[in-house]
Amino acid sequence: MAASPTMTSTYRRSCATNAPYGCSVPDRAPSGPAVPDRASSGRVAAFRVRRVTTTRAGGVSRRPFATFNLGDQVGDDPVAVAANRRRLATAIGLPPKDRGHGEKIDKGAKGIRWMNQVHGVHVEVVEGPGGAVDNADGLVTRAPLLALAVVTADCVPVLMADARAGVIAAVHAGRVGAQRGIVARALETMVGVGADVENVSVLLGPAVSGANYEVPAEMAAEVEQSLPGSRTTTRGGTPGLDLRAGIAAQLRTLGVTAIDIDPRCTVVDRDLFSHRRDAPTGRLASLVWLEPRL
Repeated sequence: MAASPTMTSTYRRSCATNAPYGCSVPDRAPSGPAVPDRASSGRVAAFRVRRVTTTRAGGVSRRPFATFNLGDQVGDDPVAVAANRRRLATAIGLPPKDRGHGEKIDKGAKGIRWMNQVHGVHVEVVEGPGGAVDNADGLVTRAPLLALAVVTADCVPVLMADARAGVIAAVHAGRVGAQRGIVARALETMVGVGADVENVSVLLGPAVSGANYEVPAEMAAEVEQSLPGSRTTTRGGTPGLDLRAGIAAQLRTLGVTAIDIDPRCTVVDRDLFSHRRDAPTGRLASLVWLEPRL
């Protein structure tokens, strides 16, 4: 029997003692001011924000996807991926209810919403559980207890939330999407459904680090032009990209101050999937959801 899925908070010191599979990420960034627990009106935020990142342990997939692969477009057995996704939903306490054929989506139902990511800039607003959203690299919702998931194996998972307004977003930001503005578009979509930029907190999850992301000099210069702060030098002294640094800089120019960056590099940390290190390989998942305060 496979072990239980292993999940971590990328903000380890904030692990909730009653949440063994995930942790609440506080609305504070190391380099930014605290986002108050009360809105400008003095009203306490109605939601807690939960953010979780999986590792590769605790699933049923076989090599080279062993074992907790959550990506369904990488060549893994679909039965294994489905089993892993069910394990994840159960582990975080958000298993979806069974719906009969033709039954309408219950906007109050809980579960996980996935995307079929394409390295694009389309952001979709979702209202409840359902099938994977095609051709999307960002999801936004106001629905509580609906986790938004992004799958990665070197790209940057971006988890954004406004706990005051009750709006969250999950974004897949690879080089192409980040360069074309997927993160800014997701933030704009959040604002369009009621979020306030000043109250948005962001977690940039595990991804390939600049020290291990070598690219041609021309590519580094091109990305830097669109995403200032992303060009860097690898540990080998060659041109490289630090997408998380560039995304963080972009978010700050857009008015977001509560930004936290997971320090783990997917290429270095063998507890995580990495396409650059191991292709073909699986995908880890990063999720964000709103939990109503009792």
